[in-house]
Amino acid sequence: MQTAKAITKYIRISPRKARLAAGLIRGRNVEEASLQLMFSKLRAGKLLKKTLDTAVANAETQLNVQRRDLKVHEVRVDAGPVMKRSKPKNRGGSVPVMKRTSHFTVVVAAE
Repeated sequence: MQTAKAITKYIRISPRKARLAAGLIRGRNVEEASLQLMFSKLRAGKLLKKTLDTAVANAETQLNVQRRDLKVHEVRVDAGPVMKRSKPKNRGGSVPVMKRTSHFTVVVAAE
């Protein structure tokens, strides 16, 4: 089975939220997955669609297959580094704020 891969790193969205969008496209063909992400109201959907389009472009150039013959083989959302900030609170205290990042990996395969 021929596969093509695209990786996007350091996306400023929580991995937990991004995994909701990843679940929408797992195992679908590329055209259907692209439509799912395009019309999704999730912010991660638009970000994941860019990575999917890159994986499809890699497959078209490297493997010489057409878009309609591709299927989403693997979608992975991994946690990236966490930016740690603090927010002032009452009576001189502070509360940590974790700004999480994600790494997207999309693998498409020819059917």
